[in-house]
Amino acid sequence: MIPFAFRLAVSGGRHALARLVMIIAAVAIGVGLLLSTLASLGAVDRSNARQLWYNTGAASRTETASVDPLWWRAHRDFYDGRSLIEVDVAATGPTSPVPPGLRRLPAPGEYYASPALATLLRETPAAQLGDRIPGRMVGRIGNAALASPDSLVAVIGRAPAEVKAAPGARAVTTIAGTLPPACDDACLGEGVRGDAMTLILSVVAAALIFPVLIFVGTATRLSAATREQRYAAMRLVGATPGQISLIAAVESALAAAAGTAAGFGLYLALRPVLATVPFTGSRFFAEDLTLTASQTLGVALGVPVAAAIAARIALRRVIISPLGVTRRVTPRPPRAWRPVPLLAGLGELAFFVDRRPATTNGQTAAYLGGFLLVMLGLVVGGPWLTMAAARVVARRTSRPATLIAARRLADDPKAGFRSVSGLVLALFVTTATVSVIGTINHNRGVLSGDPQTRVAVVDGAQPGDPPMTGAVPDRLLADIRAVPGFRGLGIVHANPHRIGMDPADPRPWAPGLVVCTDLVQIPVIGRCPPGVGVAAVPLFTFLDVQSNNVKQWPSAAISREQAATLPVQMLYVTTDGSTAAMEQTRTLLTRTYPNYMARTVNDWGSHQQQELASWRQLANVVLLTTLPIAGASLAVSIVAGLSERRRPFAILRLTGAPLRLLQRVIGLESALPLLAGAALAIGTGFAAAAMFLKSQMKYDLILPGEAYYTLVVLGLAAALGIITSTLPLLRRITGSETARNS
Repeated sequence: MIPFAFRLAVSGGRHALARLVMIIAAVAIGVGLLLSTLASLGAVDRSNARQLWYNTGAASRTETASVDPLWWRAHRDFYDGRSLIEVDVAATGPTSPVPPGLRRLPAPGEYYASPALATLLRETPAAQLGDRIPGRMVGRIGNAALASPDSLVAVIGRAPAEVKAAPGARAVTTIAGTLPPACDDACLGEGVRGDAMTLILSVVAAALIFPVLIFVGTATRLSAATREQRYAAMRLVGATPGQISLIAAVESALAAAAGTAAGFGLYLALRPVLATVPFTGSRFFAEDLTLTASQTLGVALGVPVAAAIAARIALRRVIISPLGVTRRVTPRPPRAWRPVPLLAGLGELAFFVDRRPATTNGQTAAYLGGFLLVMLGLVVGGPWLTMAAARVVARRTSRPATLIAARRLADDPKAGFRSVSGLVLALFVTTATVSVIGTINHNRGVLSGDPQTRVAVVDGAQPGDPPMTGAVPDRLLADIRAVPGFRGLGIVHANPHRIGMDPADPRPWAPGLVVCTDLVQIPVIGRCPPGVGVAAVPLFTFLDVQSNNVKQWPSAAISREQAATLPVQMLYVTTDGSTAAMEQTRTLLTRTYPNYMARTVNDWGSHQQQELASWRQLANVVLLTTLPIAGASLAVSIVAGLSERRRPFAILRLTGAPLRLLQRVIGLESALPLLAGAALAIGTGFAAAAMFLKSQMKYDLILPGEAYYTLVVLGLAAALGIITSTLPLLRRITGSETARNS
């Protein structure tokens, strides 16, 4: 029977061949997107793994190798909003470990640079960047040590005494290959890890894969559910039900296998383009977008097997008699238990609102489990919601088209919801992700802020650190003031006697002391009371992304002369905001104080900013990927439904039903579960995001802005447009010849 099924699949006439080609194309698109999704998620892990060597200086690591120690100090710098990793190294002997991507350790006065940094150094004036890195470049860092083609990394050779004297330096005997047990300021290679990012990545993975699987399943069902007439003829000449099921399964598996092979080709064609998509804020190396053996085997075998199973399930309700009469059995309605997984997922998230797990693994398990359970609940509970909505509409309408559509949905709500399930999942994940990102952004303010503060460059010891040593060199002050675009400079002095601080204030650090003549030069920080010589300004004010120009700070009971003798805590420089002015100022500060970090106010929130931006990018990827997939799945489902019911519709037309009435029936059958599911997904997304934010970050949900609602409306309008575009097909497949020949 199997060779016979193969012959039927490829030689069943023009219509059979056209159907086969359509299934192959649909499966190829779905498989190509599925493989691209799996490869992208794997690329994130590979990118993370190549950053682990940055963590070599973490204090929590243990050293076991009996080799010459390597003095190590990794620190972060910035250029025009881009993170720059600098690793100072000094060998103590010939067996000192060598970081990945390097042929050898650089000697004092030498450095290795990543290709992106080498290009940037060549194209940027030295006064803005190159003067920060001493010595000459002797080579480029290989891809094995870079997270992305855009990574800015430098490994700088220095003398052992120079590195040893720097803060945070550590003698190491091994290069890190795993994430340390505990991270500190020397732990720069965390990638996109973190409690919330692990959750977001996992939910995004499910959100991308679920609609693709639904699309593939929808496509493969076409080869099983539309050929009852051929099977009826075969039963008439003596074929058994088992043989019919085998033929249907073989035909579906054949189409799915061909589509899977084409999907692998589509994935290979998409790989170069996919590598340029900044899923987490940076591009991938093309070689990162590879599949594991288990993924390749799972897709290559799983899709055809799933297609065969789908074909068998599609025939479950079709009983073909020896006389060629096809009888359909009305499916049982969805049971009342179907909403339980959805309620359980929301209940789990609600349980942890006031019971946040203490460990990272516990938090990931709690939140990820809740979100995945909610997503499963949306898919499982969607048919029950569709049935309930259809019954309500049927009871309240008297219009023929609405009544027919509602009755048909109530009769088979699973088929009605199946076509829109991908879109429902996309809306849920997008709603939850956008809500989480928007709320964090609102509370942390790192993606916005006053433009006045973003033109400032801060250098020196951060709050809680010991102050800088010595007075600020006059030459540095003169050089900074000579930078084109310079606006003002303020010197923030340490406050060892906690002058101007409330004794009841629990914060461990005292406010900085600023001479009022300096504060006048940097009005974005605030102002002094009239007649006061020195003000006490909280240190975090100098790192705030919001302007404090109307704030009047309390006076400090100290004279200007006494304040000038105190150690310097930090320098605050304002410019005209141009890249040249800010980076030249940063370079001057870095050369004078190499052991301190010169940051713009924008850079101060850069880590959180990049993390939130990567979340937002992932949300955009989900939206831009799943909406077209869901739309294609919707179109395929509608076409399949029309093809399956062309005979009943043809008979209705022959008995006098107008074509416009039948088109309204089809439109309502598709639109009702779409709109009901969208409302459920959006509401559930807001609820899940609110509970996650309250539990994990103690934030109240901030509803997204107009852009989100515009995207939702446009997405739903596009889906409704797809539904409308399939309606003209009804005229072609419901002619009198259909009723006569069926």
